[in-house]
Formats: sequence, structure tokens, C-alpha cells
Amino acid sequence: MSESEPVLERIYTVPLGRAWVAPRYRRAEKAISILRKFVQRHMKPEAVVIDPSVNEAIWAKGITNPPRKIRVNLSKDDEGTVTVTLAEAGQ
Repeated sequence: MSESEPVLERIYTVPLGRAWVAPRYRRAEKAISILRKFVQRHMKPEAVVIDPSVNEAIWAKGITNPPRKIRVNLSKDDEGTVTVTLAEAGQ
């Protein structure tokens, strides 16, 4: 991953409630795919890179209990790659 300046940076609250439609043993996986689709729709990226902290936040309570929503910072670089990181809680 290159360390280039972000061209576009936005903070979103991503609703993950649709993950609860999936079977109990696949909810966190579904939440990750919902997050990827959300990023695809809103940022039109060439590639999506999810930071490990976001993955750990979704999987924190196990596969059966992902959060209903998550606040993330999306930054797009000049190559079209979008990096998903956790937004700071104090903003």
C-alpha cells in the first residue's frame, strides 16, 4: 500500500442491521460484506482496504453479535484505493 495523500476523505455511519437477516453463525461475515458494498456505493473505489481495527471492532463480540452500526473514516487516494479506518469517538 502506498503512502499517498488522500484525495477524498469522508466519515460515515454504516448501518449493519441487515447482517441480522443472515444465519446466526454468519452475521459478522455478512457485516463485512455489507461494509464493502457500502464503500463501493458511496466512494466508487478501484480497491477497498479494510483496516484490521475495523475488522476487530466488527468481530469483537463474536460471529453472532456484530454491531448494528459502525462509524468509519473512508479515505480515497489518487490511485482509487479506499482505506476504511475507525472514526475517532471524540469527534
